[in-house]
Amino acid sequence: MTDQPRSPAHIPDYRRFWLTRFCSWLAGGGMAVIIGYQLYDVARQDYHMSIAKASFQLGIMGFCQFVPMFLLSPVAGVIADRFDKRNVGLMSIAVDLVVAASLWAATGLHALSLPLLFGLGALHGLARVFIGPSIGSMAPLLVPPALLPRAVAMNSMAMQLATIIGPAGAGLLFAVHPTAPYMGAVILLAIGFLSMAGLRRLPPHAGSRDQHPIRQIAEGFTFVWNNRFLLGCITLDLFAVLFGGATALLPVFARDILHAGPEGLGQMRAATAVGASLMGIVLTARPISQNVGVKMLVAVGVFGAITVAFGLSTNYFLSLGLLAVLGAADMISVFVRSTLVQLHTPDEMRGRLSAISGLAISASNELGEMESGLAAALLGATGAVVMGGIGAMAITVLWAVFFPQIRRARTFSPHLEQG
Repeated sequence: MTDQPRSPAHIPDYRRFWLTRFCSWLAGGGMAVIIGYQLYDVARQDYHMSIAKASFQLGIMGFCQFVPMFLLSPVAGVIADRFDKRNVGLMSIAVDLVVAASLWAATGLHALSLPLLFGLGALHGLARVFIGPSIGSMAPLLVPPALLPRAVAMNSMAMQLATIIGPAGAGLLFAVHPTAPYMGAVILLAIGFLSMAGLRRLPPHAGSRDQHPIRQIAEGFTFVWNNRFLLGCITLDLFAVLFGGATALLPVFARDILHAGPEGLGQMRAATAVGASLMGIVLTARPISQNVGVKMLVAVGVFGAITVAFGLSTNYFLSLGLLAVLGAADMISVFVRSTLVQLHTPDEMRGRLSAISGLAISASNELGEMESGLAAALLGATGAVVMGGIGAMAITVLWAVFFPQIRRARTFSPHLEQG
């Protein structure tokens, strides 16, 4: 009898999976930053737009990338459940690789234009729509249930590291040569593609292709709606980030409140990811295993309280520390929620549930930015962040009351111990 692996890292297929996700996140984060910069620069230099009009183009780009997520996430979830997840992931990475290569060529040939950037940006968003449900739902198929919490922590840590390294690295490469970030993205995506190709086949669950796709989409949403535990987990994150997200207003704090300038803005954006990465390392070494529901609720409450403190802070270094704590609290919440959702989802529905969860996260981020902007116009940046943090804490209390199934979750086991 062979020894059972003690860590996800001891499983070759998981290592290939982890490398694929890390390379994909790293390439995607860097590309997003450079596409935005080039879009603004082209609008100003080639189309002679004012600062306001050029800035508006960035909003259009965000809309172009959000629309595929909003419209196609349910479809992507069904495809991930009906076909081999490995093959769907390979095709998605291949599309993103084509986008990176096209931007590399267009930048080198000085052929960038707004329509081209909008089109490639939308195609990049489309690739990400299918990468999420296909690759994001693989972990439970590659590691035994006992190791899944540790695998989730390692996945989250990889994402946070990519969030730190990707944008900063792309900026440094862009300073060397405008084509360098895209060349790097092509290399990373190629590594991810080859690593994914080395995985064993992950065929769909028996019977998953017998139903009509529309019925499967409806079944996914119905399953979440009728399962109050999963509904509570997914919507807790959605509404907490919707009200408590301060990321959209960081430029205001960096320039006019903390007087840290653009360098400070970069450090502030990195501080949250650093805190999350450090917490990810802790959770990888010592995963949470007891009273997981209460700990998730507490983490979201801390997220809201730290958001309030950040909004009131006028000291730059204190604000950096608060953002790091904010990232750590968010990591605990993401770790517990992701593990619970994965373990409480039937194999035949993992793609659809991953798509629904991804759609909720995307919606909370995009709508949260809009909500923050509107609130700042009415209350000022400080007032908007403080009220948002209070809102996140209120959501935590309400969800603890309305969804007692979360509060009663003692362990990650699908058979919840209730008290």
